[in-house]
Amino acid sequence: MSQRRLPQAPAYWYDGSTPPLPARILSALYGLATALRRKAYRRGWLRIRHAGVPVIVVGNIVAGGSGKTPLTIALVERLRGEGWAPGVASRGHGRADAATPRWVDADSDAAQVGDEPLLIARRTGAKLRVDRDRVAAAQALVAAGCDIVVCDDGLQHYRLARDIEIEVQDARRRYGNGRLLPAGPLREPLERAADCGFRVLNLGTASEGDAQREAGFGEWPMRLRVDTARPMRGGRAQPLSAFAGQRVHAVAGIGDPERFFSMLRDAGIAVVPHAFPDHHAYSPADFEFGSKLPMLMTEKDAVKCAAFADAQSFMVPVDAVLPEAFWVALMGRLPGRGA
Repeated sequence: MSQRRLPQAPAYWYDGSTPPLPARILSALYGLATALRRKAYRRGWLRIRHAGVPVIVVGNIVAGGSGKTPLTIALVERLRGEGWAPGVASRGHGRADAATPRWVDADSDAAQVGDEPLLIARRTGAKLRVDRDRVAAAQALVAAGCDIVVCDDGLQHYRLARDIEIEVQDARRRYGNGRLLPAGPLREPLERAADCGFRVLNLGTASEGDAQREAGFGEWPMRLRVDTARPMRGGRAQPLSAFAGQRVHAVAGIGDPERFFSMLRDAGIAVVPHAFPDHHAYSPADFEFGSKLPMLMTEKDAVKCAAFADAQSFMVPVDAVLPEAFWVALMGRLPGRGA
């Protein structure tokens, strides 16, 4: 069976080697452009728009996945429990006709709205708007009755004023070599992270004790709870432990597929990995693995693959778990309370 080749981050982002000179030159130019853009917003040369309600941005300064979606889901659910009526604004990366704003609900087409927004809508039931213009998305959510807006990604979308910024960082890859794109993985300089009110460290399936020990000063540990597998054709969920000791085809089209494969291995499952590009548009040919084994895939991938599912196809939901002190601190920073 052939292994699919993915567009990979350059090795020098993470292995300690020196980036090539062209990448370093482009990185310097990128850094200059980024600094000028941010200065323009700080000086008022570019206008910042307010949504009229509190705005929380969940994002990162590193290119690639870091665990923003599970945190966004947990945040929406917590806000609702605290009496807010949250709405979610997202760009909807990977969707067709990206210039067209759309509302997202549980029955939306992932190709039109994006896989992550569809997953968030199905898990939370919150009002969700995809739009390249986060200001327009936030305004639409407010008009629809939301009294707080959560931005899924958009840390660099400075035109939308925000009350709280949450940076999410992958504990395994951190900031790589600490250089700006394309010489490194950073979208913005490292000091940008210090500006965020909350810094969340995604520790995967680490135990609660391990998570507390690994998080550094000023970092909030986030664990990912992975304990069930749900049949993609419907039916009762199974405990993930039911697959322990078995070989399975594991499918992940996320920013860091190895994170998903490692989660399954930690559960004692023998993984046959199938990694795809982030936001991959699946077809039936992608699942011609050459051997008949159970298939486990991320929930994000599963929203695009129901048509290809058989009785051996399962999605693995992930829940973000953070210390109660994090939620107390976060709610205490909001400028008002929901009704």
